[in-house]
Amino acid sequence: MEQKVKARYVRMGPRKINIVAGLIRKKKVDEAMNILRFVTKAASPVLSKLLKSAVAAAERRPGTDPAALFVKELRADSGPLVRNAKRFIPRAMGRASKIHVRTTHLTLIVSDGKPSAGITAEA
Repeated sequence: MEQKVKARYVRMGPRKINIVAGLIRKKKVDEAMNILRFVTKAASPVLSKLLKSAVAAAERRPGTDPAALFVKELRADSGPLVRNAKRFIPRAMGRASKIHVRTTHLTLIVSDGKPSAGITAEA
């Protein structure tokens, strides 16, 4: 059975999050939590919170064993740029540019390896 959770508009670039996300893809949930606990990147607490949310949502479903869950899929897609008109960064020849803050949409799917209820396999 699968459980999908999303975090949208995370104020961090997708490249930074993908560095940490690559460490926990296809890992068991308890192993992924241990990895996130000791990684010293800014994306680690964000992914840890998302993973805890996915496990809690999966535990509420009947017939789900939390010990058998693993990270099936973790995507970090780019979201909209936050353009702050009041903050600038200096550029060449006395010019200035606006500061663009990247955002990320995260999608995490945890699974226990069993097919989801209501979905039949086609022959």
